Amino acid sequence: MTDQIHSSHDGGVAVLTIDAPATRNALTLDLSAQLAEAVSRAEADESVHALVVTGAPPAFCAGADLDTLASAREDGLRAIYDGFLSVARCSLPTIAAVGGAAVGAGLNLALAADVRIVGPKAKFVARFLDLGIHPGGGMTWMIQRLVGPQKATAMTLFGEVVGAEAAVECGLALRLVEGDLVEAARELAKPAVDAPRDVLLATKRTLRHTSALTDHSAAVDAEIEPQVASLTAPAFTERLARLRASMTGR
Repeated sequence: MTDQIHSSHDGGVAVLTIDAPATRNALTLDLSAQLAEAVSRAEADESVHALVVTGAPPAFCAGADLDTLASAREDGLRAIYDGFLSVARCSLPTIAAVGGAAVGAGLNLALAADVRIVGPKAKFVARFLDLGIHPGGGMTWMIQRLVGPQKATAMTLFGEVVGAEAAVECGLALRLVEGDLVEAARELAKPAVDAPRDVLLATKRTLRHTSALTDHSAAVDAEIEPQVASLTAPAFTERLARLRASMTGR
């Protein structure tokens, strides 16, 4: 069976599944290109409000394909990055549904999502130094922002493996899911699906912008223009009318 990214768009959510069973979903150049293309298609589809990325069981993603990695230099590495960086840059809200091992570039893919939910067998493994290579793809920046410098150092320099429960405890994952991870991701995405798409995308842009600010007043200024725009949009007028009607029983 050919390794591929399965893509389904249903109910306002695009689900992208890495399916490369022989390599535990390791990212080849082709798979990374497929992933980037699938993310682009989801962004262009006006019916899609959220994106879920996952891996065919039992793994999430075992990292970069070793043969590809062995011959890679800068251009090759950047081509490997394209897949997970497309998730990091995605204008839609993104969820990584991690049911198994997320290793190396697979860890990067999980880190690239806005939110991670995990199954009981999930684990996060840096493994760069174990292979004798320097971390790449922005891993050191992403992991420190999520778990802080001490935990990031333990994972990156000392090879600490973080399991599902520990990932929730340290803020690497939002929650542990015992049942169907993709269905749990769809459930998590429902409020985003119900929101006006333009306001949803604007809010994600603002979250990215304000995350780098250190001053409250600068955040107020950053939010005022898109908030005013949303107040004058038809979607707000319609929803306000429905809310008022429900409150008055009409």
